[in-house]
Amino acid sequence: MSAKVPNPIDAYVGSRVRTRRLMLGMSQERLAEQIGVTFQQVQKYEKGTNRIGASRLQAIAGVLAVPVAFFFQQDTTQPLNTDGLGAINGLEDLSDFLTSKEGLGLNKAFMKINDPSVRQSVLMLIKSLANASEPLADHVPHTTSLSASLRN
Repeated sequence: MSAKVPNPIDAYVGSRVRTRRLMLGMSQERLAEQIGVTFQQVQKYEKGTNRIGASRLQAIAGVLAVPVAFFFQQDTTQPLNTDGLGAINGLEDLSDFLTSKEGLGLNKAFMKINDPSVRQSVLMLIKSLANASEPLADHVPHTTSLSASLRN
């Protein structure tokens, strides 16, 4: 008999709860106390093992000082889309990064950037750096195409 695999949306919402809680420096125990459950229940919510009911999610949003929609957003302009969430392992990798020291630091700093064009520029820079670190294909681009790509 295999263990029940969490629904990707439940796991995503739980990872958003965990991320926001950690960004505030709040323990699972403190959140649990504020919403009237055990810290073990908060752990289950954060892993997506247990679904968070609507009234409980509203309470969590109040404690974490975010709108309920925060838990369903993948970015500030689009609602949650299950495409690309994939298997729970990919989601766990994302959650692990977001709750790591580097992930939290990156997210906190990024959230302080109020100008949308600056945010977009930072995102483009990070994507460029990520692409540059990927192994080259079978050929090395010509200098002219490399220069052209750097200008874009």
